[in-house]
Amino acid sequence: MASPPPSAPPARLVVLVSGSGTNLQALLDAIGADPAYGARIVAVGADREGTGGVERAERAGIPTFVCKVKDHATRAAWDEALTALVAEHRPDLVVSAGFMKIVGPAFLAAFGGRTVNTHPALLPSFPGAHGVRDALAYGVKVTGCTVHFVDDGVDTGPIIAQGVVEVTEEDTPEGEAALHERIKEVERTLLVEAVGRIARDGHRIEGRKVHLGHVGE
Repeated sequence: MASPPPSAPPARLVVLVSGSGTNLQALLDAIGADPAYGARIVAVGADREGTGGVERAERAGIPTFVCKVKDHATRAAWDEALTALVAEHRPDLVVSAGFMKIVGPAFLAAFGGRTVNTHPALLPSFPGAHGVRDALAYGVKVTGCTVHFVDDGVDTGPIIAQGVVEVTEEDTPEGEAALHERIKEVERTLLVEAVGRIARDGHRIEGRKVHLGHVGE
């Protein structure tokens, strides 16, 4: 993505959600609080009806759409439908904010290299749906969160930013939720900062390295 000149309009974001939308709300709050944030959310999509994320978007007056896997004959057909729905809004960036579906080849062909995701562990360690649980079970002393670009693997895309969260003696498998909440707090801040920097200053990906800032710096 080429770096926008100072006079460029805000980057267009499409945010994908599956749950309560706390990361979406963090982005909405940041955009509302800072006219120079550099981005605006033009649509919010979900993979199911009745999500808190969609409700947050509707309250903010943002267009929404739902694309359910079960409404399509194959996963590939769903991927193509999701791609078309997102493309209607002409995004500069797509943000997967707690979106619990793995996108496929059609989506990556359209939005690869500009779809941002978060994960509640320090990748490449503990990818997948149970990053917090797996880190605790392994006995790590620190864990955290990762903001990364989406590729065709599971949490394998180039890393944009990471935040560290200490694991305490009170963090047991039974108390996993408390640790996850501390990770989410860091994750929201990290996501807002990363998306804002990409929107304002551009980025480039070289191999596995992500460079934020004007191309050529």
